[in-house]
Amino acid sequence: MIEQAGEESVFRNRNLVEPDTIIDRDRIVGRDDQLRTVVSNLRKVLNENRPPNLLLYGPAGTGKSLIFDAVARQIRDISKNRGYEFGTLRINCQNLRSLDEAVYALVREAAHDLNEEIGVARHGVSTSTKYDRLYDLLDEGYDSVVFVLDEIDLLLGRRSSSSEPAYSDLIYQLSRASIESIDIQVSVAALTNDPEFMNNLDARAESSFNPRDIPFSDYDANQLQEILRNREDAFIQDALSEDVIPLTSAFAAQSHGDARKAIDLLRKAGDVANENGDLTVTENHVREAQEDVETDRSLKLVEGLTTQKKISLYATAAVAEFGKSGSTTASSRVAFPVYQFLTDVLDADGRTRETFNNYVREVGTYGQLDHERKSLGGKQGGGMYLMYEFKRDPGEIKKRLEQDERIADLSHHEDGLKRVIQAQKRNFAED
Repeated sequence: MIEQAGEESVFRNRNLVEPDTIIDRDRIVGRDDQLRTVVSNLRKVLNENRPPNLLLYGPAGTGKSLIFDAVARQIRDISKNRGYEFGTLRINCQNLRSLDEAVYALVREAAHDLNEEIGVARHGVSTSTKYDRLYDLLDEGYDSVVFVLDEIDLLLGRRSSSSEPAYSDLIYQLSRASIESIDIQVSVAALTNDPEFMNNLDARAESSFNPRDIPFSDYDANQLQEILRNREDAFIQDALSEDVIPLTSAFAAQSHGDARKAIDLLRKAGDVANENGDLTVTENHVREAQEDVETDRSLKLVEGLTTQKKISLYATAAVAEFGKSGSTTASSRVAFPVYQFLTDVLDADGRTRETFNNYVREVGTYGQLDHERKSLGGKQGGGMYLMYEFKRDPGEIKKRLEQDERIADLSHHEDGLKRVIQAQKRNFAED
């Protein structure tokens, strides 16, 4: 299959439509004010002065990392040509569980950037020892450095001796490093989707950090269109039909205003064209890519269920949807007779109550629903039942199942289905 795959592609340089590619200054659009502010603050390094601490905040995909990284890279190149060592040490705090992990991550970044040994163990040594190693590396390798703390608000691990989030301590220690611990210029740039995290800084950290604020808002459709136009050379000449970029930017603006997702959608449309053997990306490719983005992964798994499992899930979802307005729960005592009704409608073989419940519980492993075993109370024998609770709109699940031509006919029996559900609910209430 690999050898037989066609070599023709709509892409010339696919990396340009990878959302995290660091791009050149002339490709940055729609962020002139933010770009000027970052340049104005970071260029102080060129005069061998310490840049101020910065807080870049706004929704995901609005250019925070893109702008900062592009400017910092050029500042570093210019500084190096002047014999001045400027560096940025970036960590993403999303997957760091504690202050200790964050400090170790910074040590690792510094050692990698300077081509030095990490020089300290991940476990078994104190956080202060890791700080010492970090400061030794900085003293040896830089004249000025900016710590870039991405997703800083997610570093929530707390010490037993303090109720403050871990990021409060980290910001305090790093923003005071050049005052108390090392001789080089040190600054902190915090990037976050949530500006309110500043409210959780303790007074010392807030005073020491005292950043310059740089807000980033959602991109509108025109800005997203310009961003995509600046990546158009990722494709071969004339590979994009006229309506592709306007449609892609419109989809992105309507749902999120996220440039990263807009770029991702454009790339996926190109992938769809390649998979179909087309050398022109069209509106249909964009729509197919958008539909794929909007389709929940767990719902895609539902599409691959056997017919019996689909009927079982359909019956349970119908009980939740029609049993009570706004309900997301369904009792197995009601759902099983509904399942039997549906198998009769479809002229399908019926399964036992136990098999039916096994089918529905299995679907729960796909993230669609949870179940809980309950009792009818004083009723003797057979008084146990399962209560299913859907994690999403059960009506949405029914519609997805009706796309199967074997299930589609059930939509024409909705009145009868509702009557059966109401009758079974009355029986259940009497029990």
